[in-house]
Amino acid sequence: MSHRAKSIFLALVGGVVCSSAWSQSALMKQAQGLFKPLPATPPTLPGNPATPAKVSLGKMLYFDPRLSRSHAISCNSCHMIGMGGVDLQETSLGHRWQHGGRNAPTVYNAVFDIAQFWDGRAKDLEQQAGGPLVNPVEMGTTEQHVVEQLRGIPGYAPYFAKAFPGTHDAITFENVRRAIAVFEATLVTPGARFDRYLQGDENALDATQKAGLALFINKGCAGCHNGINLGGRTYAPFGVVERPGAELLPPGDKGRFAVTKTASDEYVFRVPSLRNISLTPPYFHSGKSWDLRQAVAIMGSSQLGAQLTDDEVAKITGFLGTLTGNQPSVVLPTLPPSAAATPRPHP
Repeated sequence: MSHRAKSIFLALVGGVVCSSAWSQSALMKQAQGLFKPLPATPPTLPGNPATPAKVSLGKMLYFDPRLSRSHAISCNSCHMIGMGGVDLQETSLGHRWQHGGRNAPTVYNAVFDIAQFWDGRAKDLEQQAGGPLVNPVEMGTTEQHVVEQLRGIPGYAPYFAKAFPGTHDAITFENVRRAIAVFEATLVTPGARFDRYLQGDENALDATQKAGLALFINKGCAGCHNGINLGGRTYAPFGVVERPGAELLPPGDKGRFAVTKTASDEYVFRVPSLRNISLTPPYFHSGKSWDLRQAVAIMGSSQLGAQLTDDEVAKITGFLGTLTGNQPSVVLPTLPPSAAATPRPHP
């Protein structure tokens, strides 16, 4: 090879390398503008600061099935620690073998969402924590009976007194909600490969996953699934471009309309977080899609009007796999024992 030819070859190769490096740098910069890594420590709830005693109490209440009317269902029944914060059911099994109307969202990283439940009817974790307790289809009890139940378990009194010092009688329904919410706020999953990528580690994603990220952004998925939770911060109709079939979008469930009574909110739902999405099938509020690739394809056609190719679906799904973070390690609590005067379960 002549000196001139060699110079031209090196210039061309150098140009390709520089172009590739620029492209990768631009993708990372674009991603850093749209998304944020999860923090290593849980956030503080406004007006409800965490203390070790409150977190410990909240964990006990989260796992205690005696808060339900039947003494058979706990918060963990539908939002299982160790299973992605879900129950891997289309809809959850509740009181008297009833099934709920919607798929149980993950409790992991829920503290970062704008509101709770698919329709956003609870403004925060505190409101959410009380909802299933008094829902006749879920845990089937009442606020009054929750308090009676806990007062009837002698060992709970000192835990409440320590978690909520300076109060005459700390066992209240409000404090039950506050303690559970503080514990739930600890259930965050930092350390995902995508988090490392957002923090500047170019090698955290492989070439296929980066291609999936680029498609996720350029096809428009990031228009709703952005921010720290890749979702959870906005509401959107299911079927912006093309309404899915009745199995995926049951006509009787009008979503946020039930909360706001506003016609434009018919079939509008809170955009779910995509954190740990590979661990939390089935998908959608109806829980009718068990294949993440199928869910990606449906979202492409229904929300974006894009008929994604099999290759595009595979790459986007590969990227979504990088959103799985370090799962919470929770030691099961030893619960205070029941006594002779403890209220009995009701079928």
